[in-house]
Amino acid sequence: MRNTNKPDHAELRDWLRLTRTSGVGPVTFRDLILRYRTATEALDAIPELAKRGGRIKALSIPTIERAEAEIDELHSIGGQMLASCDPDYPKLLNAIDPPPPIISVLGNISCLNPKSCAIVGSRNASAIGMRFARQLAGELGNAGMIVVSGLARGIDGAAHIGAINTGTIAVVAGGIDHIYPSEHAELRQKIIETGAIVSERRLGHKAIARDFPRRNRIISGLSLGTIIIEAALRSGSLITARTALEQNREVFSCPGSPLDPRSRGSNDLIRQGAHLIESADDVLHVLQSQSTIRVSEAEPEYGKRATPETDESQIDLARVAILELLSPSPIHRDEVIRASSHSVAACSAALMELELAGLAQCLPGGLVCKTS
Repeated sequence: MRNTNKPDHAELRDWLRLTRTSGVGPVTFRDLILRYRTATEALDAIPELAKRGGRIKALSIPTIERAEAEIDELHSIGGQMLASCDPDYPKLLNAIDPPPPIISVLGNISCLNPKSCAIVGSRNASAIGMRFARQLAGELGNAGMIVVSGLARGIDGAAHIGAINTGTIAVVAGGIDHIYPSEHAELRQKIIETGAIVSERRLGHKAIARDFPRRNRIISGLSLGTIIIEAALRSGSLITARTALEQNREVFSCPGSPLDPRSRGSNDLIRQGAHLIESADDVLHVLQSQSTIRVSEAEPEYGKRATPETDESQIDLARVAILELLSPSPIHRDEVIRASSHSVAACSAALMELELAGLAQCLPGGLVCKTS
């Protein structure tokens, strides 16, 4: 059952402190909240959990003052911070497993509604590709859809421009105050006036390579479907398509010339079963004919203890077994749990401790790998 009460200031602050703690990724954050019920209780517990997992250096937990300063700075530029326990948090994004614990929003949060569709594609786009992105975004906007994209050059920028009058969401890999690329400064301002800028990163953060897959996951997570226009075989847009499939969302692709390498990835998506589209009607027909995603069933019941207590000796045994089974190559945690011969509860607790210790990384999509 979805939480219907907004978190108070202290709760929001502690959610922020927990999500900004080193070693706490979205998966471990979710498991901590389910085990300890509140971020405050989790913050008290994690130093000992990290020590049990084998951490040598002290865990870096942001101070109350630092968290307060981040919240105040965001408010000073007109932004809002939403925790995934907040009823205003986007419902579709809250349905992915796991959702980003905290997002920052600059603009109109009312546009973060379930009736949205993503359009992404090549940065080095063709003129005809960008024209189609603008046209498609405009038609989807006029049909009542909010268009989501990544504010990058090429297809992303064209999609935002096409939907600027009806509202569009730009998900950025850096902080919401960081203007990138610089030539989109004016477009970014227009988006704030009619739509929203969204990020899970702190203000002032300049994006690095690993931030973009996380951004792509939010783009698809905010959307009922993701449209790919011009994507090379190794394009980041294909990561967005993959995360959309993992989130049980629709994937659409615009066919392109077989002579254009910018279309090889998008054409391959069609070959693999993505919906071929030539107009907004093709997208709307699929999205309107599908049953609405039942987001209420996918949301955790915050504040209720969902993880049973497990004997520490069992967790110790599971931790040793899991550490031997893991490698730098990601593997699904279910396979690791089966191979360990320990209970799911013991293995989940052990994986949490190993990530807090910096020895393992729990990734969205159920994957886990060794970090050292």
